[in-house]
Amino acid sequence: MNHREGSVLMAGLLVTSLVTGIVAADPPEPGTESNGLTANESATLWSRDTDNYSTQQEYRRRSGSPRSAVHQVANGTDITFKQPPKTAATWTRNDFGDLTAGGTDTSIHPPHAELEDGVFIQDAHATIFAIHPSTRGHLEAGETPLYIAPNGTIRGFVDYRVRVPNGSSTTTETVEWSLTDHEIEAVRLLANGDPIATHGGDHTPALDYQIEEDRITNLTLKAEIRVRLKKTTRRQRGNRTEIEITYQTESRNVSDSIAVEVYDLSVYSYYAKYPNGDMGVAIFQSRPWQGYTLTEDTNARVRGVWRFYTARNTDWDTLVRSNRTGAATVQSPALPVYVHAYPSRIGPRVEPVHGGPELIDIWGTSRRPPVETLGENINIDIVTQSYTTSSGVAVRSETLDWGALQVAGIVRGVNASVVAPDAGAERQLRRSNLTVDITQQNQSQATFRIELRDTQTGAPITLDDSRHSPIGGPTRTGYITIADRRVETNTSGVAIVTIDEPGIYTARYHPGSWLGHDPAYVSDTATARWHPLGTIDGWFALVFEVGWQLLPFFVMFYAGKRLLRMLGPEDIFGKNP
Repeated sequence: MNHREGSVLMAGLLVTSLVTGIVAADPPEPGTESNGLTANESATLWSRDTDNYSTQQEYRRRSGSPRSAVHQVANGTDITFKQPPKTAATWTRNDFGDLTAGGTDTSIHPPHAELEDGVFIQDAHATIFAIHPSTRGHLEAGETPLYIAPNGTIRGFVDYRVRVPNGSSTTTETVEWSLTDHEIEAVRLLANGDPIATHGGDHTPALDYQIEEDRITNLTLKAEIRVRLKKTTRRQRGNRTEIEITYQTESRNVSDSIAVEVYDLSVYSYYAKYPNGDMGVAIFQSRPWQGYTLTEDTNARVRGVWRFYTARNTDWDTLVRSNRTGAATVQSPALPVYVHAYPSRIGPRVEPVHGGPELIDIWGTSRRPPVETLGENINIDIVTQSYTTSSGVAVRSETLDWGALQVAGIVRGVNASVVAPDAGAERQLRRSNLTVDITQQNQSQATFRIELRDTQTGAPITLDDSRHSPIGGPTRTGYITIADRRVETNTSGVAIVTIDEPGIYTARYHPGSWLGHDPAYVSDTATARWHPLGTIDGWFALVFEVGWQLLPFFVMFYAGKRLLRMLGPEDIFGKNP
């Protein structure tokens, strides 16, 4: 449709005065607009809608049709995802087709568009509609970067109207103006000022891009608009009419920019092999990332702290249709939807929960909760206290398929494969030998000597838990627990503990993570029993204590016996009659 045809269709929709009322912008009911999605998929899109739950009976009475179970849940809360869904991009791509320009005398634009005016070109704009694949990250207050894939598509909307001057007429001269030509000459996409994609003149351009550098980038959508008008001047020279025809051309550049972070995965991986054959794997990525798979069938998975939801960009809830006499605000026929990543209270997880990998360690940056960045009507399980970004996640697994070890990012489709390590590249993970002996004891306390050594070499294991470093470092962390105490071994691998309560005591070695040690060790336990009766002194003390406690009874018994001998039974009980 060209501008001239569009102006005829839009003429009946415009008003001649400024409309200031707010137009409702509710997402469409699932199933009413497919846009490449099923009704259930569409129901999960609208996390920013008002969650006013209604019963099945109320919904059927109001709409005249039933709703699915997914739609019923979405009606009362927001649905979240373990991985970035493709539904946002699918909806946006199809809904974008409903966006149309206004015509030569009408400009259609979202309320946030930056309008440009010239002599003939009025209310001109080029506004970014959406970028996909992408994910808006909610890291903390004031930090919500838009991560985009290195390869993707940016969609925009370009429109303008042409102001054709009014003609004039005198007794000797008549001036008439007419529009002869107008077009969007080109639409370009620039990254930090450098052109990376070009599109022909179109009101709804979709530009495919490829950005190789992994960095913060300012993307600019730029359009060049050109119009050509014809000016006809008729001058009366007696009985003769002179006609002068001139042309006026005007060009105007309009643009819109958005700050993004090109998201790519550059993972660092670490490995260890346990003495029983289990494998230890640790993956680190400085930016937020989703998790990784361990087996071909993807049953064994590891997830970080991030979960996802989808929501529309409310900047496009309404559109403004403007002409030379006024403007009208109407509901937008096209709603861009984005994926959002947030730190979940569920936290890092392994799958399957039972019988799956064992979560060994998590490390990252401590951040404040990003609750205030969500906006209104978002009901999700976001953290409400400081959280760790899970930049690194380490697990222990019985099964590991190196060919299937794949890391998934928080931007859909951005993944990274991890190659198997070279021979001997794994961290050494050895068995430890923990022993406990009682070196001294008496009736009130016992001294335990705890010794920790490398089973393979016999060398002492020295512990220093004064700091924690996830990767590398000369200090060996870890500790030993016994009798609800934490102790560390000295340079000889020995710790001395004094205990004053009898009992059976188990010492357990809690090794530092293999991520920070080479060689590293697995846990070990040892048990010792202490009781005061275990020594001669203890038995002597027991006899002395029991005798001391029974002494009054012996005295009473002896005194009673002597009394009976002195008096005799007849004196005590009397003689028989």
